[in-house]
Amino acid sequence: MKLVSWNVNGVRAIVKKDFLSSFASLDADVLCLQETKAQVEQVKEALADVEGYHIYANEAVKKGYSGTAIISRQEPISVTYDIGIEEHDQEGRVITAQYDDFYLVTVYTPNSSSGLKRLDYRVTWDVAFLAFVQELEKTKPVIICGDLNVAHRDIDLARPKPNYNKSPGYMQAEIDAIDNFTAAGFIDTFRFKKPEEVKYSWWSYRAGAREKNVGWRIDYFLTSASLSGRIADAEIHNDLFGSDHCPVSIELS
Repeated sequence: MKLVSWNVNGVRAIVKKDFLSSFASLDADVLCLQETKAQVEQVKEALADVEGYHIYANEAVKKGYSGTAIISRQEPISVTYDIGIEEHDQEGRVITAQYDDFYLVTVYTPNSSSGLKRLDYRVTWDVAFLAFVQELEKTKPVIICGDLNVAHRDIDLARPKPNYNKSPGYMQAEIDAIDNFTAAGFIDTFRFKKPEEVKYSWWSYRAGAREKNVGWRIDYFLTSASLSGRIADAEIHNDLFGSDHCPVSIELS
């Protein structure tokens, strides 16, 4: 089973590029999208040419902002939206699909924003989201995928020293959140399979960052430890374009 996650930075924008051919080349059983920037019906309209899949979307109260989607060949047992906390359920950031032997949760973690003005909010989000997935894990294993808006270690961004504790995405409070997930038993699948590989999933649109590969690895698949034996591969598809992020994937045996 191949699972793919992609922050598309606007689903209506990316479908006007090479999204459909990229989607076909990925041959995903499930594709999770973040930052769809559209209401539910707009997502379904944008993806109308995607055949053979079930489409689920979540939307922000603020139109054209945030949002997530799951595109699945197999119809999930159930699909739920958000995490059940009003403060955190205004931006369409979470969808949970239940399959026979795991929950798949796609998430678009809040960015701490310029000037770190949302850092405190993001810290409360991280705590609440971890509690949410741990509650799911009491029933069956959990796979978390999406844009977590943080590089975990120096290897995960091109310029760690000038960014550490200065830039959104590499603040110690954000790093601590990933540490809390791994301490709770969740596996960073890319590092599990490729501990030394340097590869990024996001590049700024400024200063030719992607061409120079001045990037960050901020898109993840995290899985419950009980799934570790099933992780056949983990990949970052930085040859696929259309967004400032590229897709990331795992294959389960």
